[in-house]
Amino acid sequence: MTAWVMAVALVAAAAEEAPMVRFDKMRIGDVVYEAASAFDVNNNGIKDIISGSRWFEGPDFTKSHKICDVPAHGDYFDDFGDIPMDVNGNGYTDIVSGAWFSQKLTWRENPRGEPVEWNVHVIAEVGNIERPCMYDIDQDGHIEIIPNTPNGPLRIFKLIRDAEGKGTGEFEEFVVFEENSGHGLGFGDINGNGRVDIVLSGGWLEAPENPLGGEWTWHPEFNLGSASVPVLVHDVNGNGLNDIIAGLGHDYGLFWYEQRRDGDGNRTWVRHDICTERSQYHDMQLVDIDNDGQLELITGKRYRAHSGNDPGADDPVGLYYFKINGGEFIRHTIDYGDPSEASGAGIFFWVEDLDGNGWKDIIAPGKEGLYLFRNLGF
Repeated sequence: MTAWVMAVALVAAAAEEAPMVRFDKMRIGDVVYEAASAFDVNNNGIKDIISGSRWFEGPDFTKSHKICDVPAHGDYFDDFGDIPMDVNGNGYTDIVSGAWFSQKLTWRENPRGEPVEWNVHVIAEVGNIERPCMYDIDQDGHIEIIPNTPNGPLRIFKLIRDAEGKGTGEFEEFVVFEENSGHGLGFGDINGNGRVDIVLSGGWLEAPENPLGGEWTWHPEFNLGSASVPVLVHDVNGNGLNDIIAGLGHDYGLFWYEQRRDGDGNRTWVRHDICTERSQYHDMQLVDIDNDGQLELITGKRYRAHSGNDPGADDPVGLYYFKINGGEFIRHTIDYGDPSEASGAGIFFWVEDLDGNGWKDIIAPGKEGLYLFRNLGF
């Protein structure tokens, strides 16, 4: 079932405009996992959608297959990320996932696209995983897996590759921060030296020359609270200094933190409001969604993030993109309304051009359902 998505703003903000980009909205199956991604599961040249225990065959996503059992805990499922990665190097993309309740980082082995269940392998037990993230920390062209573990140390997992660069099915673990990581995790060059630093809720870790062998330096310069996963590092105002964009994953508020430096190079951070009347901005991405050559901020509300106990839990859900405009941030509403018919952003949403029309689509999972927003352009 499809429906045209128009700008609906039941709680309109003064800085909102009707969206320019048109989206076609489609409910995918009846799954209610909070993570989803897309890749070509069976190597037939067509991208498929993956969410929790199921994968849906492209291009129409009406036929699905079981991946594996995903345990339920109340209104949660123990699947907090679906990262595509060819772990064993056989040419078929597997899934790396993380779990809060079982406290395990795992990978699910693609059975070469066959419609049978996938074997699940434990990478490590790391404590409660708020969400697994991926980033090329050492800038070698391959992503590392970095789970956000609020109640434990920060670890980086690097896939061990053979002489041809293919995955071996094994990961090497690096602990880069021994204290509890806190709720929130992001990546980017904070001090402008070309290295990838790591942002946590209570400050940032300065990368050494050898990020997987050297000692990281802790800078407790701010407190982002129960921040979004990820936190985004981006030069918002175009002054050459990277700033921070963070939502509150379990409260009202979306903000950007301006990096300032005095004549001696001392750094301070100034918080600016982006949106304060909507809650549970838990996941976000920077993507050029309207093909204007500029990055937009895509985010939305995570529905029932703490089983309905967060501030604003009963408010309507929504999915948005924001024009950044040097820090002015203009919100465009993609979807908004009651969770029985509208979508938020879940804990791990995905943006990719699925149909090859040159416009990036949005896959939005959540406890309210799995939705595809096809980007039709202008």
